[in-house]
Amino acid sequence: MKFHSKKLSNKQLLSFYQQLVKPRLIEEKMILLLRQGKISKWFSGIGQEAISVGAALVMDPQEYILPMHRNLGVFTTRGIPLERLFAQFQGKLSGFTKGRDRSFHFGSKEHNLVGMISHLGPQLAVADGIALADILQAHSRATLVFCGDGGASEGDFHEALNVASVWNLPVIFVIENNGYGLSTPSSEQFKFKSFTDKGPGYGMETQQVDGNNLLEVYHTLKQAVNKIRKTPAPILIEALTFRMRGHEEASGTKYVPRELMEYWADRDPIAHYEKFLLQEKVLTEELKNTIREDIKAEIEQALEFAYAEEWPTADTTGEEGDMYAPSNIQNGTTIGSSEEENMRFVDAISLALHKGLEKHPNLILMGQDIADYGGVFKVTEGLYDVFGKERVRNTPLCESAIVGIGLGLSIKGYKSIVEMQFADFVTCGFNQIINNLAKSHYRWEQNSDVVIRMPTGAGVGAGPYHSQSNEAWFVHTPGLKVVYPSNPADALGLLLSAIEDPNPVLYFEHKALYRSLSGPVAQDYHTTPLGQAKVVQSGDDLSIITYGMGVHWALELAASQPEYSIEIVDLRTLLPWDQPAVAQSVNKTGKVIVLHEDCMTGGIGGEISAWIGEHCFDSLDGPVVRVASLDTAVPFSKSLEDNFLPVSRLKNKFIQLMAY
Repeated sequence: MKFHSKKLSNKQLLSFYQQLVKPRLIEEKMILLLRQGKISKWFSGIGQEAISVGAALVMDPQEYILPMHRNLGVFTTRGIPLERLFAQFQGKLSGFTKGRDRSFHFGSKEHNLVGMISHLGPQLAVADGIALADILQAHSRATLVFCGDGGASEGDFHEALNVASVWNLPVIFVIENNGYGLSTPSSEQFKFKSFTDKGPGYGMETQQVDGNNLLEVYHTLKQAVNKIRKTPAPILIEALTFRMRGHEEASGTKYVPRELMEYWADRDPIAHYEKFLLQEKVLTEELKNTIREDIKAEIEQALEFAYAEEWPTADTTGEEGDMYAPSNIQNGTTIGSSEEENMRFVDAISLALHKGLEKHPNLILMGQDIADYGGVFKVTEGLYDVFGKERVRNTPLCESAIVGIGLGLSIKGYKSIVEMQFADFVTCGFNQIINNLAKSHYRWEQNSDVVIRMPTGAGVGAGPYHSQSNEAWFVHTPGLKVVYPSNPADALGLLLSAIEDPNPVLYFEHKALYRSLSGPVAQDYHTTPLGQAKVVQSGDDLSIITYGMGVHWALELAASQPEYSIEIVDLRTLLPWDQPAVAQSVNKTGKVIVLHEDCMTGGIGGEISAWIGEHCFDSLDGPVVRVASLDTAVPFSKSLEDNFLPVSRLKNKFIQLMAY
């Protein structure tokens, strides 16, 4: 292994050595503590330290790094206080996640670090979002993100690299190729010989580096980072290395051939760099021992601090409260006239987007075909001409990456709206929404200021893949907010509230209402509070609790039954839903139907019905009745679709309940 110091001074070379040794000594201590039962798990990066340390040394402090399991050297080189790091490993409150997550599953805004989640690939798109923010702010900066050779098999890898290349984002993708994804060798992970074969397919520069040679890693990354600061474009760096311990300590390494372990043991990054420094007389045995003893003392002192801290005491109010970032939406008029104008549902959404972009210069719209084409439903038509391609951005077909980019933008203080072409397609971005956006604030106090627009619903003859009602998937997930307007006025006011809210919001728009429904809409900039239901029609005999298209089915039923006084409650927000409003209505009428377009089993109606049964039982004069779609996929033919939808069963259910 040859080392080239180039213009580095002896002082720098020695400092590099200190940074390289620190994570190794911490790891050795952590493995000992694991055996003693003082930490619960450990993912070792022994043998791979040169990559982490080299990368952290290259990046400026204000530039973001997105590390993974085996990148302890990134955290230590960035100056993370060891007492907080060790508290994190032990699940103490002074750790970065307040005991809510373990190991390196955390970020630190102070140190410009964004930790991973267990799903490995999603952080790649988050890096794209951070880099996009730098481009929009005209900052000459790079973002560096790590991925293992195993994680590169995931779709997130392809999506993130593809978008970075198409958008010329200044991202360094560092692939730590250690030959194994847990126990699966590279020969069973991919067919190509080297990741240098991957980059050209994305139109991206690619380099390979000896990941165990600290100076080679440093110089290669230094050159790459300097290049993309001046001319933004992604670069893929494959760092060849080896993991000398198991995927995590319980895994062991029995699956690795002995001769392979011996080969890489002889290429230990610390031993070789140490030898080089000794030969160059930059380091002496005495100084080497002093450095190591000083680091060990620092480790012991930090451990004492972490040990002394009490274990977290559970606080339900705090736990639930921290799922969401504080929301301080300012109601009131700020832009335009307060006069009302009759508008179609689709036009009210378009107007809200226009007003949102006008008020918030940090708001970015992203989605497939949303720019000059205006989106498949023409909701964004005209916005591109007014606000430009930087803020109204066409994207490749990559739902996961675009949602992840939204989180990356949020980290840099931006707001974003992502349009799913159809709500059905959100499955391709499900992981980013459920495991990244929804949990970020709870885990490390990073809000996800992202709105995801979801054209939804049946009744338009679009079949199983363009008609699903999937709001219940997200209502089950703490950390998200779910909004579903039923009329043009609410479509505008609720969307502006969603934009104002610092939390991730799923905003559902029923496609069948886009051009079939019109109504009065105030033309000023105003917000309709999230989490507040609305009594659409007051009544005394029976309550219908519903939302979206269900509101209109309920109104039709009420019109056909003039002899009954039917109260209709439009939930408007499904997470959080307005429990006091529902209770007030049920306690008033004593009979209730919960109506929604989603399938019966697992729909939000089951949750609301159970809550009513538990909290309003004494007021009930009959069973809580659910009316919903069939438990089938959405059929294409009109007769089948009509049978699928709940409206065909609503009247009979109403008559049965009124007979009690």
